[in-house]
Amino acid sequence: MDVTILERSQRVLSKVEVSGGGRCNCTNSFARVSDLSQVYPRGHRLMKRLFKQFDYRAAYKWFEHHGVKLVTQDDDCVFPASQDSHTIINCLISEAHQYGVRVRTGIKVNTLADVADFDYVTVCSGGSPRIDGLHWLQESGHEIVAPVPSLFTLSIDDAAFTALMGTVVEDVQVMIPGTKMRADGSLLITHWGVSGPAILRLSSYAARHLSEAHYQVPLSINWTGCKEHEVLEKLQALMVQHPQKQLQSVRPFGLPSRLWEYLLEKTLGQRASGRWQHLNSKELNRLTNALVNDGYTTSGRASFRDEFVTCGGVSLSSINLVTLESLHVPGLYFAGEVLDIDGVTGGFNFQAAWTTAYVVANAIADKTRNER
Repeated sequence: MDVTILERSQRVLSKVEVSGGGRCNCTNSFARVSDLSQVYPRGHRLMKRLFKQFDYRAAYKWFEHHGVKLVTQDDDCVFPASQDSHTIINCLISEAHQYGVRVRTGIKVNTLADVADFDYVTVCSGGSPRIDGLHWLQESGHEIVAPVPSLFTLSIDDAAFTALMGTVVEDVQVMIPGTKMRADGSLLITHWGVSGPAILRLSSYAARHLSEAHYQVPLSINWTGCKEHEVLEKLQALMVQHPQKQLQSVRPFGLPSRLWEYLLEKTLGQRASGRWQHLNSKELNRLTNALVNDGYTTSGRASFRDEFVTCGGVSLSSINLVTLESLHVPGLYFAGEVLDIDGVTGGFNFQAAWTTAYVVANAIADKTRNER
């Protein structure tokens, strides 16, 4: 087959280049994933089906077979051993050259008529930040799920809190009160609010809810990752073990000192400099609540570095769920984020791209053989 890539920008794979801080988090070991809904808020059922054809293990094997040595981090994220996204880019471009794939950059496809000369067409344009970018597919009969941002950080307009910028806390839980939306992981306090894996995952799970609320929602942070009764018991034990010590000098759960002092001041005011033995029951309960249910109100969102992920796109009801071929335009296929599939941070979006692309390529090959 003759294959041509039509790329709107001036060079291919620019998103791969900036991903993972320039290292390219190309997949995940899925070692801690018991259900794909944990990592694919939208499209998990389809991904489960497609994984039977090409999953994360197959992707790992494919890259290594093609000369890209991979390493798995403690957090299950998979990177090239070179820690350089260009290793992935060079591999893909080399394979394209080997098979005579033509790459035409600076080409924008506005309508299906622009690609009418091709027997088969795969749309793998990534997510569109605005629905206008998908009108040409909507006009050909495809249902479009309105795109909204996913994977972003949150702003908090609280000077005392943002003064803690640079503070990292491991194993926290964040949630939006009044909903079932919550996420675990590390959290980074920034000069504008909060970031880190926990926040990015929450933004993915709650993408539509946050959009509808104009990114102004209550946010609750459990700094300990423990249940309320466990925290209370821990504080009571510290009262017994260190009665004469000042509250600021003994940090429960290994909390960073600046954060612990901030929570004490926020909860106890002038009594934050007191001793453990002087805590009364009301103060103990307030301090417990501050550790497991520290409340804020978000004031907006911010993009995550140079990466941008959307939820929404071509509805899965518009495609054949086995081949990813359009139900409206024969010979038209979809792969990657242009579909209403998106994952949390950690290599899951790239894995969805590899999986859907592999499925489409095989579907086209099978169809070609059957037509001969």
